[in-house]
Amino acid sequence: MNERQLQHIIPSHPTSDGDGVKIRRVALFDQPVADPFLMLDELSSDNPDDFIGGFPPHPHRGMETLTYLRHGSLEHRDHMGNRGMINSGGAQWMSAGRGVIHSEMPAREMQQLHGFQLWINIPAKDKMQAPKYRDVSVAEIPLITHSNGMQVRVIAGQWQIEGNNIQGPLTDLAAHAGYLDIELPAGSSLSLPTPAEQNVVAFVYQGQLQTQPLAPEKSLLVFDKGEQLILNAQSDTKLLLLSGNTIGEKIVHYGPFVMNSIEEIEQAIQDYNAGRFGRD
Repeated sequence: MNERQLQHIIPSHPTSDGDGVKIRRVALFDQPVADPFLMLDELSSDNPDDFIGGFPPHPHRGMETLTYLRHGSLEHRDHMGNRGMINSGGAQWMSAGRGVIHSEMPAREMQQLHGFQLWINIPAKDKMQAPKYRDVSVAEIPLITHSNGMQVRVIAGQWQIEGNNIQGPLTDLAAHAGYLDIELPAGSSLSLPTPAEQNVVAFVYQGQLQTQPLAPEKSLLVFDKGEQLILNAQSDTKLLLLSGNTIGEKIVHYGPFVMNSIEEIEQAIQDYNAGRFGRD
């Protein structure tokens, strides 16, 4: 099989969002090589001052979010009365569709938060569909372990891991996106078949893979096309591996709105200001 090679390294940058939440962000809106992925935020701190303000009510249209927590809890609520809790090891998928106003707030007594939020684009034909949710508990996420200490959590998509076909609980993501959380001990390797037509990227949030050139920690690695990906860990390494079909459409992004034209962005702003979000 044709092996994927490292094509691009996209660094993350420290910033803040919501009510002063400190994050590291990889912005991908102008990176067609990462299509259908738009943005990835890592939230990681053991200082409550860095995250306790959370993300008060804010709108979205035209994109999906996948929030995954390694540690901590986030409560989400929206203007349609939906409410749920993401706890350590769990995830939530939200398709904003034509419009959602929601909040994501940490538990007040929490002393540590570590998680990720991924933004995924939606094809133009589906951007104005009704909003959708799916909460996933840690018990629903398959965990594959190896005697050498390797662990793989299958959060979304269909994967073949060490000869076994494994499907994550989230199957309705746009562009058939897949999502793995992988832990590799130093010196170990993992080989994964990958659909040749999909884009594949990895966010190394701890440690380092053996790549040429070497990619620093907290970087997004973009691989070229191929039918197989081999991950070799230079040190104890933890990473998110994402795959998805290319949408290949023009992206116009304004804050929490992701559409295909300036006119659609202007309409989103008008609809939000007029209180029309989420209506049929």
